[in-house]
This record gives sequence, C-alpha cells and structure tokens, in this order.
Amino acid sequence: MNNRYLLCLLICSALIYFAVPRIDPAASGMEGGFATSWLVFAFLVFAGNLAALLFPYRHNKRYAENSERDRKRKERMRAN
Repeated sequence: MNNRYLLCLLICSALIYFAVPRIDPAASGMEGGFATSWLVFAFLVFAGNLAALLFPYRHNKRYAENSERDRKRKERMRAN
C-alpha cells in the first residue's frame, strides 16, 4: 500500500514540476482560473498522498480495541 502512495507522490511531483513553468495563475480570464484551480487540486492530491504515507490508517487495531471494550462491558453486565 505504501508503494502506491509513493508512486502517486512521484507522479504528482512530476506533474507539478512540468506544469508550474508552463501555466500562469496570474493570467486573466479562464486561463488564470484554470491554472489556479489546477495547482490547488495538484497540491491537495500531493498533501493527501503524503498524509496517507506518513500517517497510516490502522483499522485492525481500532477494531480490536473496540471489541475488547465491548467484551469488558458485557462481562460487567453479566456480573450484575
């Protein structure tokens, strides 16, 4: 899974590297709007993949904690 995030980061970095010199966000009209929105979305993609790479989601651990808590709650209910 980490390989996929790393690959997406590299591809996104290459796209940003080649696009930044060619587009002008300060241009007027639709050209400037497109350039600005493209850069914003590219950086969002970059940030999302970087966050996923640095902070992996641990679903199994959370599920195990919840099941342990539920088991203890059931034991307390049976004791009463």
